[in-house]
Amino acid sequence: MKIYFAADHAGFHLKEALIKDFTSFNYEIIDCGAFQLMPLDDYPDFIIPATKKVVKDIGSVGIIIGGSGQGEAMAANRIKGARAAVYYGGPIEIVKLSKLHNNANILSLGARFISENDAVKVVKLWLLEKFEGGRHSNRIAKLDI
Repeated sequence: MKIYFAADHAGFHLKEALIKDFTSFNYEIIDCGAFQLMPLDDYPDFIIPATKKVVKDIGSVGIIIGGSGQGEAMAANRIKGARAAVYYGGPIEIVKLSKLHNNANILSLGARFISENDAVKVVKLWLLEKFEGGRHSNRIAKLDI
């Protein structure tokens, strides 16, 4: 599986740590930036290109990271075919449901609200979860109008 990573300045350190952690697994990792910590960068500059790559590369997924993950998910979800879910703490069941019921192809993380250890656990869980299909397929088809 191919994983596209992208983050702004607020998510930069967590992105770097996750890339290091997930390189040891059997995933193809593509870093879409930011490539250095620049406090005045803008998340759309990294999130939108990464999202376009995920949408074009069927079967791949994206991990996008910002301060809260909210703006990053909003940017990603403007791209047709993107289904970005946000996680910034709380019950991890929501991460499973984002794949199971919504077939999320992008996970947006809020770096200011979760630890690296929790982020690794959540991403592992999310990567292993599979889409349930069935009645959920019709709903997802209605998103890409």
